[in-house]
Amino acid sequence: MKIEGKTALVLGAVKGIGKAVALDLARRGARVAVNYWDWEEHLPAMRRDFEAVGAQPLILHTDLLDTERIAPMVARVVERFGRLDILINNIERGGWPVVHGPYVREQWDMEQATTLRAKRWVFEAALPHLKAAGDAVVVNFSSIAAIVGRSGPAGLIFNDGYAAACRAVSSFTEAWARRGAPEVRVNEIMLGIVETRHGPGTRGWGLLDEGRRAAVVEHTLLGRTGTLDDVVRTVRFLIADAPFMTGSVLRLDGGYVLGGDPVPPMPEGVV
Repeated sequence: MKIEGKTALVLGAVKGIGKAVALDLARRGARVAVNYWDWEEHLPAMRRDFEAVGAQPLILHTDLLDTERIAPMVARVVERFGRLDILINNIERGGWPVVHGPYVREQWDMEQATTLRAKRWVFEAALPHLKAAGDAVVVNFSSIAAIVGRSGPAGLIFNDGYAAACRAVSSFTEAWARRGAPEVRVNEIMLGIVETRHGPGTRGWGLLDEGRRAAVVEHTLLGRTGTLDDVVRTVRFLIADAPFMTGSVLRLDGGYVLGGDPVPPMPEGVV
């Protein structure tokens, strides 16, 4: 897909990954709509960042936990720009065990409603418009919590409910790829420890002692946490350079899932 001239809706775009992706799309000539709900204090900085790249996004303030508001939000994007080509389904809520401690009902419900329910209702509202575009892309975000769960060095970062929700996102990705084909490609980025998601730029990271932070990095084969640029490049690849890819899950984790036990040297053998 050629990004210039396309219309993109980016969720969770007031800061972090969502904002970085939206800015990259704007720089490449896309017309961008961005939605946010909380983190209002980051709104002035987001506006300045878009002004710096010469873009005027449609800024939407929508509580996606209220499913009745989702279809009108998508309709506003189409009314403003006439079409919808790209959906960046970047909405989640993951509770850190080191932050929240044991589950209470409200935390559990918020994680499931945000990570799963909101994603699903946004896709449902967007799908007819994406199909009408004829060559559209959906990028779902999830986490390697779906694979590692609440275990190992990340045991204080990922809780079990969030892990279960992220595993369900991959089921969504596969089902939606079938529903969208052939007009809409649907793929997923399964994030590891990234600077603004479960990484050094988050409150929970600061609650881990130095040894636990080091253990997470050491468990990652590439020996570092991910950057916003790592994520932006991967999103750009899925949109612009992967025309034969749909229903796929790309694990962007620096090799965290493969970390741990080293590969032993090859023995001499007995033959």
